[in-house]
Amino acid sequence: MPLAATTPPIVLTIAGFDPTGGAGILADIKSIAANQGYGVACITAQTVQSTQGVKCWEVVDPKLLELQLDYLLTDLQPRAVKIGMLAGRATVDVIARQLERHPIPFVVLDPVLVSTSGARMVDEAGWKHAQQRLFPLVSVLTPNIPEAEALTGLQLTKPAEMEQAAARLRAMGPRNVIVTGGHLERPVDVLYDGEQFAALAADRVRTPHSHGTGCTFSAALATNLANGKHVHDAAVMAKAYVAAALKQAYPIGAGPGPLNHLYRLQDAPASRNVDPAPLAEFTTR
Repeated sequence: MPLAATTPPIVLTIAGFDPTGGAGILADIKSIAANQGYGVACITAQTVQSTQGVKCWEVVDPKLLELQLDYLLTDLQPRAVKIGMLAGRATVDVIARQLERHPIPFVVLDPVLVSTSGARMVDEAGWKHAQQRLFPLVSVLTPNIPEAEALTGLQLTKPAEMEQAAARLRAMGPRNVIVTGGHLERPVDVLYDGEQFAALAADRVRTPHSHGTGCTFSAALATNLANGKHVHDAAVMAKAYVAAALKQAYPIGAGPGPLNHLYRLQDAPASRNVDPAPLAEFTTR
């Protein structure tokens, strides 16, 4: 008689739909699966885009989003949720209300303000409202350097300045903040838990196919938290996963291609032999 499969932790992604699969909901689902979670999803916005950029997008009716979230969360009990594209104020209210009604142990918010191609993914009123309604519910906030600069008004060019931004962002409500440093020549992420700063460093992976790194990192982080990892270890593992997926990224269109989210499932020796240990260094002070 075959053994019953162990049920992986459920991880919910609430984000926009990128039809290329490089970012948004589809990238999240792949990242969750690759990190031993079971992904479920609610879409906040439908985008029209290709690998060459975002042409336009339209918000999902907040009433429909609320109905879907409530119906889903009444049935399932996710261990973690990753939140991406917020779209607007009404969407923020729906998500906050549902998280208060159906508490989830770990809430990761990736503050997607502008797409890589320059399209704004949430209006100003919606983002300011998110700081008031969502930040206090967040376990880990994961802005990249441009997002952290927009949120704090600081200019970030080195880890010491990233620490200042992380401290300022944590004062807005999140329990932990990770400012990701992919825009630096040597990509160092800075984590702040209110007591200590941790630097997560890795060598740069030089590839033009890096679409969706922020979505991928935050979804992997949420899944690692759902699997019982401490936030520091969850971040190190997520960073190593992103670095390995970047090493095996590939082109699919005329623009930047996606990370190889499912490299672990491939049979090629290169994917079997990736050693994540040297891809992330962890120091605390």
